Amino acid sequence: MVTRSLDIGATGMLAQQLNVDVISNNIANMTTSGYKRQRPEFHDLIYQNKLRPGATSTDANTTVPAGMQFGLGVGIGSVYRLHEQGTIQLTENSLDLAILGEGYFQIERPNGETAYTRAGVFQTNENGEIVTAQGYRLEPGFTVPEDAVDIIINVSGEVLAKLPQQSALQNLGQIELATFVNPAGLEAIGDTMFVETDASGDPQTGNPAEDHFGSIRQGTLENSNVNVVEEITNLIAAQRAYEMNSNVISTSDEMLQTVTQLR
Repeated sequence: MVTRSLDIGATGMLAQQLNVDVISNNIANMTTSGYKRQRPEFHDLIYQNKLRPGATSTDANTTVPAGMQFGLGVGIGSVYRLHEQGTIQLTENSLDLAILGEGYFQIERPNGETAYTRAGVFQTNENGEIVTAQGYRLEPGFTVPEDAVDIIINVSGEVLAKLPQQSALQNLGQIELATFVNPAGLEAIGDTMFVETDASGDPQTGNPAEDHFGSIRQGTLENSNVNVVEEITNLIAAQRAYEMNSNVISTSDEMLQTVTQLR
């Protein structure tokens, strides 16, 4: 039926609109430290069976080899987040930290809950605590002395302070990372942070550079893992697909007008 093709074309346009939305968000965050790009997943909708494959034909001794099934369009399965490693950018800021490998920094939110991020853009607050740009504290927390000349964070996450007139470094604490069985199940809450869900599983915490945990690189940041060339290519393909689905609707509408004008 003509009306069925109208509905199918509409599902295609809605799917490609979402595709463009996801691509646009990826491109907008191409320079966001620690951002992980997203990818929409689509699936075909249910089928209308006019004649099932393997059904008995008009001749009772034979079966239909292929049948007749009519698809009803495309559906949106999920918007999948790809937690691949981004490139490392040198900043030479002692509180800029990148994770090389698996793991997330643990951040204490104002409500006491823990969030997780790959964006290691840190500063110190008025109490000497290491915090995010939003003022959320890095966990486990520790305090940087006011008279610290320099802060050294090694690949294992040990935080050391160089104090005036002291040759030995003072150990301030240990950064711990968290990993998840299914990182794609983490829920994004903005500010390049995630919270755990039933789909992600419980966090497993440990020291950097041990077991499966990644190592810390001080004075660097992890760039977003957005590939601009790939995103622009996908954007062009999505635009063409949107136009073609629009043409399906236009053609179906013209056919419907022809039918209604029949006398």
